[in-house]
Amino acid sequence: MMKHLVLVILLAVLVHDHAHDGTTTTVEAAGDGFVRTRDIHFLLNGNPFYANGFNAYWLMYAASDPSQRYKVSSASHEATSHGLTVARTWAFSDGGYRPLQYAPGFYNEQMFKGLDFVIYEARKYGIKLILSLVNNYESFGGKKQYVNWARSKGQYLTSDDDFFRSPLVKGYYANHVKTVLNRYNSFTGIHYKDDPTIMAWELMNEPRCTSDPSGRTVQAWITEMASLVKSIDRNHLLEAGLEGFYGQSTPQRKRMNPSGFNIGTDFIANNRIPGIDFATVHCYPDQWVSNSNEQYQLSFLNNWLNAHFIDAQYALRKPILVAEFGKSFKDSGYNTYQRDQLFSTVYYKILASAKRGGPAAGALFWQLLTEGMESFQDGYGIMLGQGSSTGNMIAQQNHRLYLIRKILGRLANTRRWRRSRGNRRRSGGNRGGSSRMELPQLMN
Repeated sequence: MMKHLVLVILLAVLVHDHAHDGTTTTVEAAGDGFVRTRDIHFLLNGNPFYANGFNAYWLMYAASDPSQRYKVSSASHEATSHGLTVARTWAFSDGGYRPLQYAPGFYNEQMFKGLDFVIYEARKYGIKLILSLVNNYESFGGKKQYVNWARSKGQYLTSDDDFFRSPLVKGYYANHVKTVLNRYNSFTGIHYKDDPTIMAWELMNEPRCTSDPSGRTVQAWITEMASLVKSIDRNHLLEAGLEGFYGQSTPQRKRMNPSGFNIGTDFIANNRIPGIDFATVHCYPDQWVSNSNEQYQLSFLNNWLNAHFIDAQYALRKPILVAEFGKSFKDSGYNTYQRDQLFSTVYYKILASAKRGGPAAGALFWQLLTEGMESFQDGYGIMLGQGSSTGNMIAQQNHRLYLIRKILGRLANTRRWRRSRGNRRRSGGNRGGSSRMELPQLMN
């Protein structure tokens, strides 16, 4: 109770300061700019970091055409004007139209320069990136394209899920990982693996292996590939790309899954793998429980997030990111209020966790679009430049997270000062008296 009372008082003080000084300056410890984890939290330069962000899978695709790069710049500007700090996007496009990788180990330099530009622009606007390395689905090639490449070499593969099992396919994927991580950025002059603009790598967008519902296949694949990534790059965080479905390791939790979602992943076991630095969860009640009403969908969302936040804190002891969430305007009976309710629910859960020092580290909505991108509209797209109640809600979430981050940053600075003062006392005697003030350990 006292901890929460102090937090409320500090929030009030910060709101007053913020209203009068007109600045958004935060206290930063010296650091290298890489996002790290400590226990169940993200840290940036020694201070708490929260990800209020977005998905925009199309960034590399647009930036590969120099005449379309203004769309990436426009989206980045609109995002930062609403306080968004993290973007998740694709670092893959395998085979097909305008590929990044047009054959195993062979790359389209123009597409790679597009990804270079995306990282350059993110760096300029202060946005951290989560880069996904392959798709579970056929869009932009995915595991199906990798399997087809192996078949063209005479491999007898019966399922797209052989992506996770075939030594040849795994070799193709490993080569892609090495190529991307070691890429020299033609705009920044920095290798990707050395660039703090990148927050994390994602092994796969929404991995699924329905041919092995036991989860053993995906577990082995994540274990192998996490080790590979970490052998190349120890600077960046790594996550698996999971939607959050429970598996065999926690049978009592499987009832939380939407009906019929036994897809060969295991939220607990997969995220316990060494090398996986934080957990992810996706939220699409309009797809997963589509035959239910709005009230039930929001109830499902509440329970889904509660369970995963609890498990991240106590079972995994790692931060958790809501890496995708949204509501489609193509849903029957849709109205903006319904979408705002979903955003409000997700954002409230993040704030409640942050206030008590919990593991929820932020949320990335699906998806951000900008003017001239109507062909990319899948029903979930939000154009911040047009102004909307949802856009206002996104900006308000950033302001609230900023206040919490500022409080926790001040507390961290106070603890550093007290440690430094204690060291001086031990080395030179106690000449300055002692402080009796105790601050709540909100990060514990």
